Amino acid sequence: MLRREFLEVRSRLTAADVGEAAAVLAERALELPELAQARTVAAYVSVGSEPGTLALLDALRTRGVRVLLPALLPDNDLDWGAYAGAGSLARVRHSGKMALLEPAGERLGPDAVTTADVVLLPGLAVDARGMRLGRGGGSYDRVLARLERAGVHPALVVLLYDSEVVAHVPEEAHDRPVHAVVTPSAVRRFGKD
Repeated sequence: MLRREFLEVRSRLTAADVGEAAAVLAERALELPELAQARTVAAYVSVGSEPGTLALLDALRTRGVRVLLPALLPDNDLDWGAYAGAGSLARVRHSGKMALLEPAGERLGPDAVTTADVVLLPGLAVDARGMRLGRGGGSYDRVLARLERAGVHPALVVLLYDSEVVAHVPEEAHDRPVHAVVTPSAVRRFGKD
């Protein structure tokens, strides 16, 4: 129910709204010390009315940062590939899901995410505690569990629209808080574990 409400609000955004927000989000995110110092960033390619990521991905690449992008596996886990510019992306339609832009090159395996200094997570909302509401597919829950099992602690950052920072989202036992949320108007930080 809550997911549907956030998706409905996003669906009313125009392409101009999304583009404008993407430029501001990229600028604001690039000011994060975590991204300024990162050598490897695991990110994702936004689709539809999600807060745009391509400008940020290109800016990170220009800085010499290695950017890893996910490729959805049949069991909803994520494999990873290196981003080599917009021309290196392939549109992939997964059964029953929206088409995603994924890296067209070599697959590095699900554990490649454990090399990231920062993980940019998609989401629909984040609350005052830093708890993230995802789309419900569990892909990023697996990523977070993989990071925990590997004993690595990259900075976890979610990119959202201003209206998606809310007082409370439901959480499950396996959910983990993010460290920061970037919106067009602000960066908000949460206690690092």
